[in-house]
Amino acid sequence: MEISNTTPVYAVPDKNLIPVNPFLKDMQAIPPSRMFLINKSLKVFLEKNPGLPVFDASQGDGGASLPGVPKEILEKATQLQIEHGTAYDMPFGTDAYRKTVVEKYWKLDATLGYGPANVLGTCGGRDGLIKAYQTMLHLGHGREGDVVAVSRVPWISYNWGPYGVGANVLWSPGDPETGWAYSEDGINESVKFAAQSGRKIAGLVITNPDNPTGLTTSVERQVSLAKAALAAGIPFVLFDWMYHYVTDESPMDLNSFLANFSKEERKQLMFLDGITKSLGGSNIRNCHLIADEEVVKFIVARASHTVMPTFYSLAVAMVAYDMGYSNASKSIVEPTNQSRKVLKPLLEKHGLKHIIGKGYYAFINVGDYLKAKGWADSEPLGQYLAENYGVAIVPGAYFSPFGNDWIRFSYATPEERTIGAVNRLVEGLKSLL
Repeated sequence: MEISNTTPVYAVPDKNLIPVNPFLKDMQAIPPSRMFLINKSLKVFLEKNPGLPVFDASQGDGGASLPGVPKEILEKATQLQIEHGTAYDMPFGTDAYRKTVVEKYWKLDATLGYGPANVLGTCGGRDGLIKAYQTMLHLGHGREGDVVAVSRVPWISYNWGPYGVGANVLWSPGDPETGWAYSEDGINESVKFAAQSGRKIAGLVITNPDNPTGLTTSVERQVSLAKAALAAGIPFVLFDWMYHYVTDESPMDLNSFLANFSKEERKQLMFLDGITKSLGGSNIRNCHLIADEEVVKFIVARASHTVMPTFYSLAVAMVAYDMGYSNASKSIVEPTNQSRKVLKPLLEKHGLKHIIGKGYYAFINVGDYLKAKGWADSEPLGQYLAENYGVAIVPGAYFSPFGNDWIRFSYATPEERTIGAVNRLVEGLKSLL
């Protein structure tokens, strides 16, 4: 059938048009993240106390609180960029990048069915997560308004990233005594709860080590939780392992982990990792997703119209992976591990109830101090400590109401800075009594 050139035409057939839905006007406004502003209050302290040191325990950025990506890696990556040129690459990155991730970083066993085609380069963790959420909705139950399930006190962007692409976010059941850890019963209850409003859970996010709580979940527990989710009808489980190299134990082994799942189950798993935390490459913006080949193809098709990783970010990762990542990441991992060793006994000495696993953060209960001051939650404590005691932390209230009595304390700093930050924190808390 011919259509006149004076007649408007939709770009897709009528049967594929997106139905009109007014949910956009009814959405809650997504607030900007305050994580980038919390340490600004330290300037007030410096104005009142010139020359005195300040301590930033709010950071999740090893490029700010630690040396960041070593200069030699940046220089080698620059040379790779010069040699590579500045033409477009593929939406997944480059073939060389994919191969390096598989062979040098994860050392994936080909018999498990994973290779370069299972790798997607992304423009940082948030980009990777957004692409994962969209995949969960599209390939899960094929509906907007379904659910991404996260922990009871999640990283703040877990709340708003899924919501911004049309997924509702559900805080799963959890008890502070266990660090709000997932449970199999809690996953099943979440599925039932979503069903009460006609929704299904499209994906579950498991973060290890966790942000903000610092909780570490064993391999056995991660496997058990993922299997419970799949058995409950949840189409996808995303493992966010961004912090797993920052540990004084062994990092996650993807080969042995995948061996716990059948070939069919593996199709429903996604893994996020990269250089943001363990290499201090926050502003390099490189992460990768490992997923089923069909999932990667789905994302790549859409990425070709939206966001693609820069070659320089791929080059930094390739150089780091080629030199042996344990060696490349030493300038971040070693001081953080040392800080963890001194932090735990300090918190115990001062009687501060806390969660501390293997990662960047301790989650500290300050409820008694808040009550003494008459504060309903920890939000005003952030500004109070920064302006009056020169130490920046992140109020747990920023993450969810279940974190109201808590604060996130970053120990991704040199040992002496961590000790100084604890001393200022304790001084500030005691002033509230």
